[in-house]
Amino acid sequence: MAITINIYYSGKNGSARKFAEEMVESNVVNNIRAEYGNIKYEYFFPMDDKETVLLIDSWKDQNSIDLHHSSPMMEQIIKLRDKYNLHMRVERYVSDESGIPNTDKRFIKE
Repeated sequence: MAITINIYYSGKNGSARKFAEEMVESNVVNNIRAEYGNIKYEYFFPMDDKETVLLIDSWKDQNSIDLHHSSPMMEQIIKLRDKYNLHMRVERYVSDESGIPNTDKRFIKE
């Protein structure tokens, strides 16, 4: 099982992108990726919304997320989020262990 959280950070005047850039440049992102249970931590930029950044954040299980939430990384994230006055919209997904159905595989080009 994996838990994936999509976090949409939104701000004004490019602040969401600046936040993501500072997260990377300050090495916070690499430190999070090194935390126990982290599977993925990647930022993406929606083409139709220049003021939003999407974080895809995936973890092995809820315990890994709880450990991350109690880590020093969370303090740094909150500090930067406040610095850039960002607002968040969050979606949470639990992986389907059965994999991709054969009926869908024919649409995937590898």
